[in-house]
Amino acid sequence: MKTIVTMGRGGTGKTTFVALMAKYLIESGNGPILLVDADPDQNLAEMVGVDLEAAGKKTIAELLSETFIQQGGTTIGIPPSKRIENRIWEEGLYEGEQFDLFSVGTKWVEGCYCLPDAALKNALSSITRQYTYILIDSPGGLEHLNRKIASNVDVIFDVMGPSSKSFAHVKRAHRVISEVGIRFDRFFVIGGYGFTDAPDPQALAGLGLPYIGRIAEDETIAQMVLSGKCLLDAPAGSPAYRSVREIIGKALSEKQEKKME
Repeated sequence: MKTIVTMGRGGTGKTTFVALMAKYLIESGNGPILLVDADPDQNLAEMVGVDLEAAGKKTIAELLSETFIQQGGTTIGIPPSKRIENRIWEEGLYEGEQFDLFSVGTKWVEGCYCLPDAALKNALSSITRQYTYILIDSPGGLEHLNRKIASNVDVIFDVMGPSSKSFAHVKRAHRVISEVGIRFDRFFVIGGYGFTDAPDPQALAGLGLPYIGRIAEDETIAQMVLSGKCLLDAPAGSPAYRSVREIIGKALSEKQEKKME
């Protein structure tokens, strides 16, 4: 089982990248796959053609709200994240032919995302079925890293935008990951579709992290995202999809090379 986390500042193309990565892995026969939408904005399901509500599935935030607010369940004794574990797998997990998916979801009440993130962390640590890949779409920012939603990761992709803030975010993210003890095999930097060309080599050198390519600007993909179409149906020849295929191919082959060393 390989866990791949995609992160970065908001608006860099993280979720698009995860959806196109899922398309590549599905078409390559690398299943079964679990998609995890850890972003409260919850765009991943739509991008892979899933309507959780229509499918009768609930987000982790919804399940927590039902259990501990609407039904008045106690948070004393057994941790809430443990208490709803079965509900997550029974009522929150969307099971499809090509992939499974669950989402943290949006909180509609006051307070931080500590409890939903804890429930997600617990659910991920207790997976019983053998997924070949777990793809996690992270929210923007850094706070979720301190909660160690996933503490043992194979590959981390940080998708950058064309700004100094994005470069600074990569440095901070890498430091937080290292200091909180998230174990990872490889950490790659990717240029988001906001780059019209490769990022500045000197700026990349200052990061001290491997840069593995950029997501190509692609009007077709942009229109599909805007209209809410499933990116798994993206044309095989689209520039963005071709660039993602190349990035994933490089990342996985480099990981294999490292194992053989």
